[in-house]
Amino acid sequence: MRSITDKLKVSREKLSYIVDCTAAPVTSMAFISTWVGYEMGLIQDAFTKLGIEQNVYSVFLKTIPYRFYSILALFMILVVIWTGKDIGPMHQAEQRARKTGKVLADGATPMASEELTEMNYKENNSMKWYDAFLPIITVIIVSLVGLWYNGGGLAADVGLREAFGNADSSVVLLWASFSGTIVAGILGLFKGNLEVEEIMEGWIDGAKALAVACGILILAWSLGTVIEKLGTANYIVALTKDIIPPFLLPTMMFVIPGIIAFATGTSWGTNAIIMPLAIPMAYQFGAPMLPTIGAVLTGCVLGDHCSPISDTTIMSSTASAADHIDHVNTQIPYALIVGIISIVFGFIPAGFGLPYWVVFPLLLLGMIACYIAINIFGKEVEGDEVTIEDTKEITA
Repeated sequence: MRSITDKLKVSREKLSYIVDCTAAPVTSMAFISTWVGYEMGLIQDAFTKLGIEQNVYSVFLKTIPYRFYSILALFMILVVIWTGKDIGPMHQAEQRARKTGKVLADGATPMASEELTEMNYKENNSMKWYDAFLPIITVIIVSLVGLWYNGGGLAADVGLREAFGNADSSVVLLWASFSGTIVAGILGLFKGNLEVEEIMEGWIDGAKALAVACGILILAWSLGTVIEKLGTANYIVALTKDIIPPFLLPTMMFVIPGIIAFATGTSWGTNAIIMPLAIPMAYQFGAPMLPTIGAVLTGCVLGDHCSPISDTTIMSSTASAADHIDHVNTQIPYALIVGIISIVFGFIPAGFGLPYWVVFPLLLLGMIACYIAINIFGKEVEGDEVTIEDTKEITA
């Protein structure tokens, strides 16, 4: 989509925000994924130690309505697109792109090299728009089948959910990505009039384009490990756990993981640290369990969205070829607004143990608050309007 959004004068900051805020919130709530398998494992361990016998997958599903931040972050994207209004640094970026056509700020360093952002293609090819989807569809299919197979799906006593939870996603994603590149290479060979040498050069250029992102990821992971060894997360938890009233526990279990995920850049690591503490605290304090678990899982997503060393944030900048710091700076205002709304209209009321059916009106109030916030703090972007005819011409 990057070439299309560039021609439509959408800033790279806006594109990376859309990519980032429609990624982690979805994967953390998906019914079947390796992320979900990991989350259920943490919940199961904590329940076992407390002697709680419940279907963990059922508990996971019941926490989804309490993922206030993840749900409202997705809704905020729709509000921003529908109203055409942006906040603070994002408004400035969109104003620049609309008026000058500069999708990147002056002096910005995109998280992708020229090999990926300035590609040339042959005019005399027979490629169609749907050919672009075939490698992507291949990646999706191989990922799903691979997760099932790698997790022991062939065994008679292993169900689909169990197989996905047991799978080694790093291995499966290698299978999927190579399968996608093979399909893309075959299409280029037979429909794009490319020679084998040109296909291999394109593959190598793509790998080179990701080298910067890989380097930053390695440094971010290293920093996160150092912070973990220093015990930063445990120190923050120790400071707060003795002063939390029961009704505020879901709120604190949203804020604390957000701070830790921001500092360490890892939501998985934060989940592993906080979940074994959050569930026993809810059990001992008599605080509502489901909102507390949901708060931990979605608080990590908030921290991810704000952290410059988060792997998901880095990958969003890479995919969009955006300047990484510009992406973080423009996304933080939206994340903080949604975070505050999630606390006020979500976790504080849920902390009083309100009935399950009250959660949906709370979400509706949060959505209304998101719409009001955009209209109060957001500004419409001035400049040449992009018409439906322009869009049809560009996509054609």
